[in-house]
Amino acid sequence: MRVIILAAGQGTRLRPLTNDRPKCMVALKEKPLIKYQLDLFEQFDIKDINVITGYLKEKIDFKGVSKYFNPKFDSTNMVSTLFCASELFDGNDDILVAYGDIVYNEKVFQSIANANNGINVVVDKNWKEYWSARMEDPLRDAETLKIDEKGFIKELGKKPKSYDEIEGQYIGLVKIRKDIVPKIKEYYKQLDRDILYDGKDFDNMYMTSFLQMIADNLYPLSPVFVNNGWIEIDEPSDLQFSEFVGR
Repeated sequence: MRVIILAAGQGTRLRPLTNDRPKCMVALKEKPLIKYQLDLFEQFDIKDINVITGYLKEKIDFKGVSKYFNPKFDSTNMVSTLFCASELFDGNDDILVAYGDIVYNEKVFQSIANANNGINVVVDKNWKEYWSARMEDPLRDAETLKIDEKGFIKELGKKPKSYDEIEGQYIGLVKIRKDIVPKIKEYYKQLDRDILYDGKDFDNMYMTSFLQMIADNLYPLSPVFVNNGWIEIDEPSDLQFSEFVGR
């Protein structure tokens, strides 16, 4: 399995912690966020690890990790960052795409590593407990995620009107089977660069928007359900919820 970690962002909501380091290098219990993922990969003997850098790229330096660079890190979003390493989408191996600001446990990793559908998306079924600990109104930050009658994800990433529209939360982990990998690259290349995608221009397209288009036009998204076992770090206050990783 080939790993691509998206770590180009500036982490402005984490300032001042990101004044002198990329978001993925912010410490959780004295250990950089990205190092939790790298240690898991080492544990499972995964050696093809690639990090796409941007802001303060020189601060990300780990032995055995290949680095790519998004030169427009300050004016683009996740999908643009991902395809700065488009050469990795050659179909020679499965690809695990991971956000650089998440921390997850062995159980979550094994769930996605063992998933063999075409496109596998990790979904936290017990998201509400975690969101409720982080904020007074979970609906304010949560996104829709709906499952169709065949068990595939039919909608994700929209603003929910009620909890009925949320059957889990996408956590920032996607595994693409190797035979699907080149098709994803070709699909991205043929997208119209001059239109908006959920209100964002092509360079600032959200990952959830891209996944939704894949589900609608290319290939179904298979949910990989977990119950907690992870956290995301968007603001300094998020660093206090490491207990959810152990669940």
